[in-house]
Amino acid sequence: MSASAEPPFTYLDERAIAAAPLRSDPYDFAFVEHAIPERLKEEVLEDAPRIPDRGSYGVPNLPHGPHFAGVVKELMGARFRRLVEQKFSIDLSKCPPVAVMMGNTTGHYNEGYAHPDSKHKIVTVLVGFTRSWPYERGKLRVLRSSSREDMAFEFAPEFGRMLMFRVGDHSWHGFLPQKGQRMSLQLCYVDSEWYVKREYWRHHLSAVAKSIPLVRQVIDWAPRRFT
Repeated sequence: MSASAEPPFTYLDERAIAAAPLRSDPYDFAFVEHAIPERLKEEVLEDAPRIPDRGSYGVPNLPHGPHFAGVVKELMGARFRRLVEQKFSIDLSKCPPVAVMMGNTTGHYNEGYAHPDSKHKIVTVLVGFTRSWPYERGKLRVLRSSSREDMAFEFAPEFGRMLMFRVGDHSWHGFLPQKGQRMSLQLCYVDSEWYVKREYWRHHLSAVAKSIPLVRQVIDWAPRRFT
């Protein structure tokens, strides 16, 4: 189906996403203030998953309502993919998407460590679903190095905000630990269907483990990269 034959977005603001400038310092990224219009905030958040624990969960395994499902469908679709392709001048037609959701942070020292993302990821897209984020800490930082203090840009995970970046050896990002409900969706275009299945299976196993109280206590103190 051609782009002109596809139905327009119901939830995403195509014009705002297309107009967001591509920045190159310290690596290619773009920020959209209102990728989902503010007028849709209440109905989408009402339908968003309820996540009681820390860590990330595969979106297909999370119960949610139709408005949130509508946002996810548009993010996972070809029309949005083409916007990302145009932004980064890249062909993602053979790069399947995988979507995971974060719900909470504990504020433990080991959360938010700086990392460049997996070599299997091509482009990462983050969308905020937090009603508000009044804290100075806990905002995702676009970093110039592996130091979380070496910041070029800061992204609060508030509803409708979007950050997208090209993944590479130096696409460092992280955040300073902060306890709070930190709802955000991570959509990644990856290099294979195998990696999609691996990620969903890994997050499913993690979710099962976190449903066991004693195991959850151990996980809460484990390094962030493992959960």
